[in-house]
Amino acid sequence: MTGQVRTVDGRVAGRRGQATRQKLLDCLGEMLSSSPYRDVKVIDVARKAGTSPATFYQYFPDVEGAVLEIAEEMAKEGAALTDLVAGRSWAGKAGSQAAEELVDGFLSFWRRNDAILRVIDLGAAEGDKRFYKIRMKVLNAVTNSLTDAVKDLQAKGRIDKDYNPAAIAGSLVAMLAAVAGHQKGFQSWGVKQAELKPSLALIVHLGMTGRKPTK
Repeated sequence: MTGQVRTVDGRVAGRRGQATRQKLLDCLGEMLSSSPYRDVKVIDVARKAGTSPATFYQYFPDVEGAVLEIAEEMAKEGAALTDLVAGRSWAGKAGSQAAEELVDGFLSFWRRNDAILRVIDLGAAEGDKRFYKIRMKVLNAVTNSLTDAVKDLQAKGRIDKDYNPAAIAGSLVAMLAAVAGHQKGFQSWGVKQAELKPSLALIVHLGMTGRKPTK
């Protein structure tokens, strides 16, 4: 952990305090993976971390405050999603590979952070601007890079300039997020994970280039 970590009352936490704080966050993260967000209580998080509710309240105002800390850290990791798109070519086989790697990286990120992303979606849907901003921070990491890619394709005459680049990019990312959050649900439709990725990559490639992928 880098930088100063402060308690709720403004004191700088020492090394042991920082370790305790991180353990509380780790335990909360584990609990979000197995319990509904609304059912997670401070006393349960503290017990799992081997400490007391009083200690929890030294570092976080409530469970929601701790969840936002986890969400912010996840958003920092999500910033790296831009690397899946930035500077990539969408011509020929390179375009096919770009679509495949974007889909693979996006779905993998969502699976790793499934629990906290579900909470973020819930908070954003309920109108909580804090969760909404974090959700957009994650999605923008890909949307902004895809928008630039569409603009580049338009400049090269490969996409009609009548289309709004941000609309194309935003639509594709919204689709990726919806599919990523519903990965387990595809099994009930008889769709295996190995079948989902190439189908999604096809749609992304078509959306970006208007052409079928080059094999």
